Amino acid sequence: MPTILGQNQYGKAENRVVKITRDGATHHIKDLNVSVALSGDMDEVHYSGSNANVLPTDTTKNTVYAFAKEHGIESAEQFGIHLARHFVTSQEPIKTARIRIEEYAWERIEASDANSQFIGADEVKHSFVRKGQETRLTQITYDGSSWEVVSGLKDLVVMNSTNSEFWGYVKDKYTTLQEAYDRILATQVAARWRFNWTDDEQKMPNWEKSYEQTKKHMLQAFAETYSLSLQQTLYQMGSRIINNRSEIDEIRFSLPNKHHFLVDLEPFGLKNDNEVYYAADRPYGLIEATILRDGCEPKIPVDLTNL
Repeated sequence: MPTILGQNQYGKAENRVVKITRDGATHHIKDLNVSVALSGDMDEVHYSGSNANVLPTDTTKNTVYAFAKEHGIESAEQFGIHLARHFVTSQEPIKTARIRIEEYAWERIEASDANSQFIGADEVKHSFVRKGQETRLTQITYDGSSWEVVSGLKDLVVMNSTNSEFWGYVKDKYTTLQEAYDRILATQVAARWRFNWTDDEQKMPNWEKSYEQTKKHMLQAFAETYSLSLQQTLYQMGSRIINNRSEIDEIRFSLPNKHHFLVDLEPFGLKNDNEVYYAADRPYGLIEATILRDGCEPKIPVDLTNL
C-alpha cells in the first residue's frame, strides 16, 4: 500500500541559554530554555534523504546563542519573535517556525547590612536566588505573514484556606465524598493565553508588563472569589484577565485539585475543627476550560495544557 508524508517539523530542542546583562556593577539575568521547530519544503529529505533544503539543527542552536548576544533578551516573547522571523525570512524552504520558550526567573539576594560593609555594597548586586513560584512559558509561531503568540505559566501553586465549599453534587451508590461547607481549595495552575497581536502592522504588546499584570489578575481572582467549585474559580480567573487585558482574547487553564482531607482525630479523643489535613498528591480532580473574549474563536489546542 502506498504511503504519503504527513505533517513534519524538525529543529533543536531545549537550548539552555543564560544571558547576563551588566549595568555597571548591577547585573540582570534572563534564563531561557528554547526549542525551535521548523517546517516547510522538507518532503525530499524524508523520501530520498537529500539534505538540500535542511538547515542543520546545530545551526539553529548556534543561532539561539548568537541572537542572545546580538539582540539581547528583552522578553521571552520578543526573543522568540526575533528567532522565528529570522528562520522564515532567511531560508526559502522554511515556511513556518515555531519557537517554544520556558523562562526561569531569578531574584536578587539582599545582603545584610553587616556583611555589606565588608564585601562592598556593589558586590551584592550580582548574587541571585532562583524563584520557585512558577515557570513562564511562551510559544511563537510565524509563517512569513502572520504571528501567533501564546504565552502562559505552569507550576504556580496557590491555596485558599477557607472561603471554599463543595456541596449539592450528584450522588449515586458509589459516592462516599462528604459535602464540605468550609474546605481548603488548592491547585497548581497551568495556563496559556493567546494574544490578538498577529501582524507587524499592529502595535506590539509590552510583553513583560502583560505577563506581570496577567498573573496579578489571575491571583487576585483566585483570592477574591468565594468558591463553590474549582470550575467557578477558574472562570473568574479567566474572566478577570480578559476583562482587564485588552491584548488577550483567549485563555485556557488546567487546574488539578490539590485535595486536602480532614484527618479523623476522634480515635485520639481530639476534635479536628478544620485544623489538621492530609494533603493527597494523587489521584486528583483535573479541571480544564477555555475562557474567550465574546466573538473570538478558540485557537489554543485543548491538549496544550492537559495530561
